[in-house]
Amino acid sequence: MPSDQKNKMCSAGIVLTVLLMLTAVGGCTLGPDFVPPDMTAPENYRTDAMPATSADDLQWWEIFNDPVLYDLVTTALENNQDVRIAVSRMAEARASLGFTRADQFPQLDLQGGANRGTFQGGARSETTNYYAYIGPALSWEIDFWGKFRRATESAQADLLASEYGLRTVQLALVSEVASTYYQLLDFHQRLAISKATLQSRLESLRIVALRFEKGTVPEIDLNQSQIQKEIAAEAIPLFERQIAQTENALSVLLGRNPGAIPQGAELNLQVLPPEIPAGIPSDVLARRPDVAEAMYTLQSQTAQIGVAEALRLPAINLTGLLGVATSEISNIESDGDVWSVGGSLLGPIYDFGKNQRRVEIEKERTRQALYQYEKTVLTAFREVDDALVEIATLNRQTAAIQRRLKAAANANFLSKERYDKGVTSYLEVLDTERTLFDVELASSELRQQLFTSYVRLYKALGGGWMTREEMIDEQEAAQETP
Repeated sequence: MPSDQKNKMCSAGIVLTVLLMLTAVGGCTLGPDFVPPDMTAPENYRTDAMPATSADDLQWWEIFNDPVLYDLVTTALENNQDVRIAVSRMAEARASLGFTRADQFPQLDLQGGANRGTFQGGARSETTNYYAYIGPALSWEIDFWGKFRRATESAQADLLASEYGLRTVQLALVSEVASTYYQLLDFHQRLAISKATLQSRLESLRIVALRFEKGTVPEIDLNQSQIQKEIAAEAIPLFERQIAQTENALSVLLGRNPGAIPQGAELNLQVLPPEIPAGIPSDVLARRPDVAEAMYTLQSQTAQIGVAEALRLPAINLTGLLGVATSEISNIESDGDVWSVGGSLLGPIYDFGKNQRRVEIEKERTRQALYQYEKTVLTAFREVDDALVEIATLNRQTAAIQRRLKAAANANFLSKERYDKGVTSYLEVLDTERTLFDVELASSELRQQLFTSYVRLYKALGGGWMTREEMIDEQEAAQETP
């Protein structure tokens, strides 16, 4: 290469280096920097103070001490389609971050071309090779206003939001599996109660029928006994249907075709958790993945304001080409070295307010994201308080219905004794039988509601999905993801 060309290329390289240094020093970032919103937590919950033990350092479904439930939850976390969708969205967000971040750096392409024809300078001519060239071409839009940096910040926050979105889906899935499982145990228990009641009423009907044949009781007693037997018989297919439908719903949560679900201990033998790890209200903000997801969504949208503001200002572009070119194909290998360095500036002058409206749009979207974050936080506090109140009141209800169940069973026994001795009518027996059956079914349902309220509490607390150390590690890993 001739020395004059080398000098020119060297000079161009120096100019390019100076431009890059000026850009690095003088560049700025438009738009507001993100500041996490300050949400005031309530000082305490509506119920009495609860033990401030940690709920985020354990898999909370383990404390119910049911191996079947543990296996169901584990299977669901591995196979559920909603979880897989959330994992895919997280992978998409990670790829999007790399895609967006690449805009900050120069782009190197291979550029080449050739031209031959009979048209030159606006007039027809003889067939001519106008030129041929090939070489690497460098193009770079200088991020002087921080447009690409803000876009990268937005994509990084989207990645973090997607990771917490996955945790939100997982937490909701665990809660739904556990709640559905206890609903299934409840239906099985109510089916067992109905079958036992049917057997008891079949025996009562047999006795009443014998007495009717002997003429010791009127026919209405026989009819009433038949009615009570059919009431119990009606309940059996009802609960069989509900069991099948609940098993099908649980199968779908597990990522399986509809089918039977194994059972653990009977509902009345299940043990409630020993304590309530409610802690203090402000802990909810650190535990709940949906709160973190909403915050990072807000951060992502805040960065979009800077992108929109940068689009209102001129874009600075650098281009460069180093290769070979010739007007004669045969000479391209000899004395055909070429290079070029250039810069351009393109900016809007008048666009009828389009770019200004873009900024306003992003600001309004950011305001919406802020309101959504605030709503998520308030909902979190409400759900914890609701669950605590539910547990406290259901515990009192359960104690009351157990006393009622004991009294109903005794009343039914005494009424049968009185009827057998002719002291009272069969109507008294019918009334106590109906009461006992209803109370037994209500007791089972109430116990299921109590277990479900504990599930809701752990979901509301956001505990069990990851430890604080894991939370910090994942956040740092996401920020370092290229």
